[in-house]
Amino acid sequence: MQMRFPPPSPEAQLQFLTKLQRVFAEGDFTATYKFALLIALADLAIECGADDGRELVLTTRQIGERFIALYWKHGLPFSAGFPGSAPGVLVQNKGAQAAVVTAISTFRASCPTTSLAAAASLPGYPQLITAITGTVSAQPLNYLQNFGGGTDEFLYERAGTGRIRLKPGVTYCLRRFYPLVQQLARTHWVDHIKQNGRNQSILGSTDDLEYFLFSSSRQSLAVMAEGLRKLDGAKCFYCGGPMTNADVDHYIPFSLYPRDLAHNFVLAHPSCNRSKSDTLAALPHLERWLTRLDYKRDALAEIGEQAAFQADQMVSRQVGAWAYTSASNAGGNAWLAANEYAPIDHSYAACFE
Repeated sequence: MQMRFPPPSPEAQLQFLTKLQRVFAEGDFTATYKFALLIALADLAIECGADDGRELVLTTRQIGERFIALYWKHGLPFSAGFPGSAPGVLVQNKGAQAAVVTAISTFRASCPTTSLAAAASLPGYPQLITAITGTVSAQPLNYLQNFGGGTDEFLYERAGTGRIRLKPGVTYCLRRFYPLVQQLARTHWVDHIKQNGRNQSILGSTDDLEYFLFSSSRQSLAVMAEGLRKLDGAKCFYCGGPMTNADVDHYIPFSLYPRDLAHNFVLAHPSCNRSKSDTLAALPHLERWLTRLDYKRDALAEIGEQAAFQADQMVSRQVGAWAYTSASNAGGNAWLAANEYAPIDHSYAACFE
């Protein structure tokens, strides 16, 4: 007999959101680690979890690896380019520089590549993972659930050495409220850095900080575009028409899942990209995208590695399944072509079975 794991009740979901809001309002944020931890847990809930109420066991190494990906760019100097500002590594702690940033900066200084994917194969990378995982385990994992003068383990608990367990219903809530969790964590992360007085000489009056912290470089996107053009030809993924100019589009919109995954990129007419915007694509596009994932999996992975993007076909499929299931449950519509939309029903999620 298969065990059922019912999703949390509406009251439990509301309680989750209330406590999450209290973490931001009443928690002590001396560094940016807690924001990174919330983003990491939400990402892993999408990639490893399911839309039911079951628990989810994660390793601290998984979280440590996600921290390296989140902070990888932050180990480089930020340059605002304004008069009176000077390039520098942004301070992400109220005291000494955050240990994660220092460890990544030190590693990058001795690293012959700027690509995280390439750096992962270097001899010193396992030591970096060990150091970052130790910091994550000792600090944000111990203190994230401290707020309002006490401790409330509403998100997770320790599950033996090197593991945590997301409590029943938490994975479901992180998946359902994923865009909100991301927005809250990223907004507070940016504000935390801006409010640190030691960053003022670096930041000046810049408004480009969020792009630096969370977006991929234009150079990486250019490498991805060149590779996709060679792989797929100079034609739009959506309408099939020939292209002179092309946009690199996130098939699953970046606004829904703000991570750059190699298998999620397609080339599109700028007009098709603008028309689709932040909407999921309709069934004919989805079927073609999934077929492409299967038949061009290795080629897309190779292009992604060259462009310094994470390349994992199964992660992209998992993200896609979550996105379409969530949209179906919410009664959403999918983009077919300019000014043409179709309701998202159960047939979309069935494509992933």
